[in-house]
Amino acid sequence: MMSLATLRRAAVGLAAASLLGAGLMGAASAPADPDAPRYDADGRLVLPADYREWVFLSSGLDMSYNPTPSEVSAHVFNNVFVPRAAYAAFRKTGHWPDHTVMMLENRGGASSLSINTRGQVQTGEIRGLEVHVRDEARFKGGWGFFAFSGDGAPAKQIPYAADCYSCHEAHAAVDTTFVQFYPTLMPVAKKLGTLSKGFLDDEK
Repeated sequence: MMSLATLRRAAVGLAAASLLGAGLMGAASAPADPDAPRYDADGRLVLPADYREWVFLSSGLDMSYNPTPSEVSAHVFNNVFVPRAAYAAFRKTGHWPDHTVMMLENRGGASSLSINTRGQVQTGEIRGLEVHVRDEARFKGGWGFFAFSGDGAPAKQIPYAADCYSCHEAHAAVDTTFVQFYPTLMPVAKKLGTLSKGFLDDEK
């Protein structure tokens, strides 16, 4: 027969083991960040299905970075969305946290939709989906670009030689992203002093 002291020690040990087991189970079942970038076995980016539930940053109409843009043949709006947690982090620090996913949705424009008789409105036609992903461990320079096809299949990374990398590096306001086009975040970057040298040089 065990002594009272032995029984007490056994009870304490069982309680500790039980708490440890519960902690391990909790850690194992804790959900991963649902808005973090996801890749398939071949390293292709999986399309974030619920990106329209993210924070809407801004919309541009028929934008072009070409100094001599060509005539517009079809109107296009580009809508930018970012996960709420990344948006909150930027407002606090003036920088995008690792694993930020920025979604650019290109949507058709029309002037004669319903009762509209002037200007452009967005249609249901999605003409392209592009993604800018911050993943320090995966991409050279910390950021990668992707473009999805119409079927929404996982997208290969756009090669580093593409113009989008050098353009964003040279002219983007913060962290190689065009914060200068996001009216709710540009004041944050100015206040926190996180604007890039390239952008500041462009503004001179």
